[in-house]
Order: sequence, then structure tokens, then C-alpha cells
Amino acid sequence: MIIVTTENITGYKVIEVKGQVFGLIVRSRGLGGNIMAGLRSLVGGEIHEYTAMLEDARKQAIDRLVKNATAMGANAVVMMRFDSSEIGQNMSEVLAFGTAVVIEKE
Repeated sequence: MIIVTTENITGYKVIEVKGQVFGLIVRSRGLGGNIMAGLRSLVGGEIHEYTAMLEDARKQAIDRLVKNATAMGANAVVMMRFDSSEIGQNMSEVLAFGTAVVIEKE
């Protein structure tokens, strides 16, 4: 599955638009991770626990995006974007979305 953030894919043409597609995940950091992250925030710098959690969440959101696009009969996703938000105080929502399309080489 080709996934791009652009409207077009060089060397390919879109022959069918399947529609909007998304992959969603909600993740929570465990109590131990929250404590470590809180301690790290006191001294500043990157909070590795949250970085790892959000990177993993983005990968899972893309995996779900691919699964949903495949179920729609698409072989590519164009205009892919991420969105994220907080749910409560310790949960993060990550959404990968785009347009599912069928492409073929020009």
C-alpha cells in the first residue's frame, strides 16, 4: 500500500476514488510511565516515555488505516494526515486519515 501526504503520486494515476479512510487508536500511559514522565518534566528536555508511546500509536493508526483502505478495495492512500488529542488526563487519541484510491502506473 502506497501512502503519501500529497494529492498525486509521481508515475501513477488515480483511476478510482474509494472515499475517506481512517485509522484510530487511543492509548494510555501506565502509572509508572506517568510518574517517570512527571519526574523528567521537572528537569526539562524530551520525555522519552511519551515520545515512544505516541510514535507507537502513530504506527498503529497507520496499520489500521491500511487495513481499512484494503477493505475498501484501495491500493493507495493520498493526502494522509495525522490528528491527535487528549482524552482525560492520561489518554491520547491518534488519528491517521486520508483518501483511499485505486492507482495504476502511467
